[in-house]
Amino acid sequence: MNYKILIVEDDPGIAGGIRDCMAKWGFEAEPVSDFRRVMEQFASFQPHLVLLDISLPFMNGYHWCSEIRKVSSVPVVFISSASDNMNIIMAMNMGGDEFIAKPFDPGVLVAKVQALLRRTYDYATSAPILEHRGAILNMGDGSLTWQGQKIDLTKNEARILTTLLQNKGSVVSREKLMEALWQSDAFVDENTLTVNVGRLRKKLDAAGLTDFITTKFGVGYLVG
Repeated sequence: MNYKILIVEDDPGIAGGIRDCMAKWGFEAEPVSDFRRVMEQFASFQPHLVLLDISLPFMNGYHWCSEIRKVSSVPVVFISSASDNMNIIMAMNMGGDEFIAKPFDPGVLVAKVQALLRRTYDYATSAPILEHRGAILNMGDGSLTWQGQKIDLTKNEARILTTLLQNKGSVVSREKLMEALWQSDAFVDENTLTVNVGRLRKKLDAAGLTDFITTKFGVGYLVG
């Protein structure tokens, strides 16, 4: 399996060094490019593990660990020179799985990453997620989070949103949406679909995600 690792480290030298080191061991490692949009890169890259510094521009590593934990159980390894007991305890309490103090030996980092990946993925696979406009849909449990709030969806609403996000930028016909619902044993007709889309829209609007789903009259729906 080709494991993917997201590197959330603002020192380009350290981030590049980790990327090159991980590549030698067959990992696909990608440093974060915009520290205001960490979750968007997390969603698009879909890493199997995150390496996370504490001191970062805009928001610190604790914040991003908390945001990741709202949508995913992917392993998070803190890497920081702030390695006093208080920071280590805080990192673990925020949902971190491991803490490695800087400066670190690259071989030790690789060994710890390998062990954590083995422990995690020998038993379970991280559920895939879909992202749009900062909203993140966990396809494993059908939950939607946006700006720190969790939006409760019914199974039908989650299936509709999943289908729309999987076809982001393209109009999805009503027939295709009904087909997706039928595949999940939800036997719906045209009216039921309209009601479900309407409820989903209200929930998104109430959370602040206005105009998230666009209706193309006579054709279907679009998330773009």
